Amino acid sequence: MNTERLRETAQAMVTLGKGILAADESAPTIKKRLESIGVESTEEARRSYRELLLTTPGLADHISGVILFDETLRQCTADGTPFVDILTAQGILPGIKVDAGARDLAGFPGEKVTEGLDGLRERLAGYRELGARFAKWRGVIAIGEGLPTDYGVGANAHALARYAALCQAEGIVPIVEPEVLMDGGHDIHLCERVTSQVLRKTFEQLAEHRVLLEGVILKPNMVLPGTKSTTPATVAEIAEITVGCFRNTVPSAVPGICFLSGGQSPQEATINLNAMNAMGRHPWELSFSYGRALQEPVLKAWGGSSENAVAAQHALAVRARYNGAARDGKYSAEMESAA
Repeated sequence: MNTERLRETAQAMVTLGKGILAADESAPTIKKRLESIGVESTEEARRSYRELLLTTPGLADHISGVILFDETLRQCTADGTPFVDILTAQGILPGIKVDAGARDLAGFPGEKVTEGLDGLRERLAGYRELGARFAKWRGVIAIGEGLPTDYGVGANAHALARYAALCQAEGIVPIVEPEVLMDGGHDIHLCERVTSQVLRKTFEQLAEHRVLLEGVILKPNMVLPGTKSTTPATVAEIAEITVGCFRNTVPSAVPGICFLSGGQSPQEATINLNAMNAMGRHPWELSFSYGRALQEPVLKAWGGSSENAVAAQHALAVRARYNGAARDGKYSAEMESAA
């Protein structure tokens, strides 16, 4: 295991002013997103859309890495240039989603566990040869009546740790993504308790698997009320409770925490990240690894038409710039108005 390379890659992923673009939607997810703008999800449509994203002028100004799907990692631009080469030429790190999705956890109704460990070592070696420098694995934890169970949390933490160890053995930095879902009527305090439980178990398993924490990036949920909660939380409360939760559970050896956007709007995800960074310096970099919160405005602007490519790329560049500012606590609502 090349520990120095792992450390260097992880640090590059959380460079100040930058974050990660998640463009790793599975086939069913990208199908839904394209159909939402009236575009059939053909291989060419997916390729064309991803090319639009990856060739956005100035993308590297605020994006340090891009998570790709297996299909996308192997695709090229219209002129035949591999997407990996397009990213590398800009100084952006290519990454790859490697999990096979969450499935029902047998014997535990309402809970899921992520699959994909079988054959992962060989797949990682292949992805490394294709140019991937980091990988991502997502575990999902639901809050509900009697949920999550200790076993459900443990099963997902074990899978995340096993994946992370295999990544590092192949010289690939693992993004560890334990996501406590926003679905439900729980308040922010219950979310904080469950998030703390999940993070403690995850880092316990990472330690047992001898994973190098300096070569790991954490991609968790922010601590938020559920989407059906009747007890809203202010931006200040979200920032204070989220940072407090992570200070109590995440070792300072971890280079960075790249939040997922979950069910937040693009603006909410930026505002909440900004509020946390405006609190001052933290033991780890607080960054972003957004999918929908970066891409939603792009899809709306593009609409499947090449005539709208410039407007769509502008939408991505603008949201990346806003989140880059939020990395330093310098984002303001006036920036949205000006745009």
